[in-house]
Amino acid sequence: MIILDTHSLIWLMEGDKKIKPYLPKIKNAQKKGGIIISNISIWELAMLESRGRISLNTDIKKWVNTCLNLQGIKLQEITPEIAIDSCNLPDNFHGDPADRIISSSARILNAKLLTFDKEILKYAKKGHLKVVSTD
Repeated sequence: MIILDTHSLIWLMEGDKKIKPYLPKIKNAQKKGGIIISNISIWELAMLESRGRISLNTDIKKWVNTCLNLQGIKLQEITPEIAIDSCNLPDNFHGDPADRIISSSARILNAKLLTFDKEILKYAKKGHLKVVSTD
């Protein structure tokens, strides 16, 4: 299973070249129904779009519906276990609530997180989180 952080989701859906090295692993996970999107990513997308920090190729509602209707993609709710874990992450995880929830979702689901966030990647190197690599 692979959980996409918000920017990985945007780059995948928008066809950004940054995601290209990861496409084989994404496609493989997608065939098995193992691409996970946290519902906090939907909130973060809407917030970023409403503030003009991102520009999508279509209306936000249509963009999200298209994404969620793709084969192999599942929306992950914030369960009590994920919520509690996000407030008790080991070491010094930064304070961004969306990043905390997405990272906790990956931990609780025993999934690999596809992220380009340097802080999260540093955190993963400490052994608290599995991330997707290109190898």
